[in-house]
Amino acid sequence: MADAALRRIDRIDTSPRFTAADAHRLNNLFRGRYTAEMLRVVLGERMLGDLAVVSSFGAESAVLLHLVAQADRTTPVLFLETGKHFPETLAYRDELVARLGLTDLRNLTPDEAVLQARDETGLRWSYDPDGCCEIRKVAPLEKALTGFDATITGRKAFQAATRANLPRFELDGDRIKMNPLITWSQQDLEDYFARHDLPPHPLVAQGYPSIGCAPCTSKVAPGEDPRSGRWKGWDKTECGIHVGLKDGDPEQPSF
Repeated sequence: MADAALRRIDRIDTSPRFTAADAHRLNNLFRGRYTAEMLRVVLGERMLGDLAVVSSFGAESAVLLHLVAQADRTTPVLFLETGKHFPETLAYRDELVARLGLTDLRNLTPDEAVLQARDETGLRWSYDPDGCCEIRKVAPLEKALTGFDATITGRKAFQAATRANLPRFELDGDRIKMNPLITWSQQDLEDYFARHDLPPHPLVAQGYPSIGCAPCTSKVAPGEDPRSGRWKGWDKTECGIHVGLKDGDPEQPSF
């Protein structure tokens, strides 16, 4: 009897954290439920295990961070401190964290040895933006996510064609990636900012509706795709940290 118990304890569970079936089940479970309610349930009941929010502290980030803070302000918030952000973004990050009472901000930085070997001049963005994103965003996030089962993003369908059909829950490797705001419109976001008196990112008023690293972010003309100012002149629309299944999901309510 004792030997049998030891064998059970020694057995290693090699099954994946989540599967496509889990993502499908979650989309069905929360179909028709408001975003704030969904976050309260997911975070309050720890439905996705160890979870973190990935935030750029960009133009619309205050909405998702406010929703998360209302549900559980101790949720880890991961910020990719690439060394290339606008000073305004770093100041905005600090302002939002303090105002919303978020207690677990984690600034993720690139590996110094890798920077020295592959981007010693700091100019890789100018001739190889994919490589720059790999060094300064993808690799640091991948390392940080080792201990997490799921992430929350602030992606919205209206931002770009590449995001138009994303579901609320998608499979990302063997993790779940949750997109609570995917069906929100620009008007929904503006209404939420006004309703909760959230501070805007200071660069929005200057013509930056989507804000990333300073060298690769340009102003956007009225009527243009909000993300058209990212990597302008390059055949590139994403930094590489958001890769998942375009699984589709029926329309969901915004609030």
